Amino acid sequence: MDDDPVSTGPDPERPAQDSPSADAGLTTGALARRLGVSPTTLRSWDRRYGIGPAERADGRHRRWTPRDVAMLETMCRLTSSGVPPAEAARAAKDHARPGVPDDAGAPGTPPEDATVPSAPSVPAAAPAPRPEQAAAPSRAAGGLPLGDVRQECRGLARAAVRLDAAAVQDQLDTAVTEYGVQVAWQDIMVPTLHAVGRKWASSGDRYVEVEHLLSWHVSTTLRRYTRHPAWHGPPAAAGPVILACVPGEQHTLPLEALNAALSEHGIPTRMFGAAVPAEALLVAVRRLGPAAVVLWAQARSTASIPLAQYVAATEWGVRGARAQPLVVLGGPGWAGRFSRGMVRPTALADALDTLVAVYGTAPRAEPH
Repeated sequence: MDDDPVSTGPDPERPAQDSPSADAGLTTGALARRLGVSPTTLRSWDRRYGIGPAERADGRHRRWTPRDVAMLETMCRLTSSGVPPAEAARAAKDHARPGVPDDAGAPGTPPEDATVPSAPSVPAAAPAPRPEQAAAPSRAAGGLPLGDVRQECRGLARAAVRLDAAAVQDQLDTAVTEYGVQVAWQDIMVPTLHAVGRKWASSGDRYVEVEHLLSWHVSTTLRRYTRHPAWHGPPAAAGPVILACVPGEQHTLPLEALNAALSEHGIPTRMFGAAVPAEALLVAVRRLGPAAVVLWAQARSTASIPLAQYVAATEWGVRGARAQPLVVLGGPGWAGRFSRGMVRPTALADALDTLVAVYGTAPRAEPH
């Protein structure tokens, strides 16, 4: 869910008149613009997954070498295709392992003998599990290819394969209650949905019923734990965050997860769901004067840059104090379709960081 207000301003880590040579490495701001992500996302990946620069100029400013750039391009490619960030980070660091020259191959192209994880059917969206929460590799009942996941995934997968609705719901409720929406989504819901989707894809028509049952209960759980915080801010304060799938897009689960996670932060939202007609979306933007608009596109065929640009250009407020929304492009459908002035976070944690920061910025004018 990455172009943003952070990346449109000067990079705080880049000297005002600095134009580093290729030999000196790229600054964080320059690399962010090259990759189409925000500097905040790069720092977040460094902090969470150890995907950071090999060098720091003068011991302070970050400089990204060609190997660093290739590693980040691999990370972006994998997360954009739906691979969980922690798994993508491990693969990206493996591709940049010692012994591979800085100038070997095209940037972002992994070595021929590298193993790249396949993309899950459900997009990723949260931080990596803490070491003490990791579980050993396993296969749940029914032979679902769960891989290296948390213990809770195995119980959820077994319940789903048995079509035990009560047990599925109980597992999901427990996960959200104990860990919160963000961790429950990324570390438990997504891996299990991924496993069911892969089993479905490799078994013909089998497991379709499992996928439908599990998806329904995931959606039910996310909605159950979505709070609706009352907004008591001043009349000129920022509007809510609009969440909508683009026309023709039916995949709503990632937006439902973001909606629930934003509600945990006390940020008001308006969820419009699947396949929102363009005209209805634009009317909603003008009426609500949102702080941000999140547009989800699972498939490239539904990702309309002209629509996103039109939303981003929508203005409201009195003359001299006009306001526009931040447009956040969510989902793998937007990969490679970056547009200036928009944000495309690659994970739920990054989207939350961006939206929480935007919501705390200067007040915006109300729409007429």
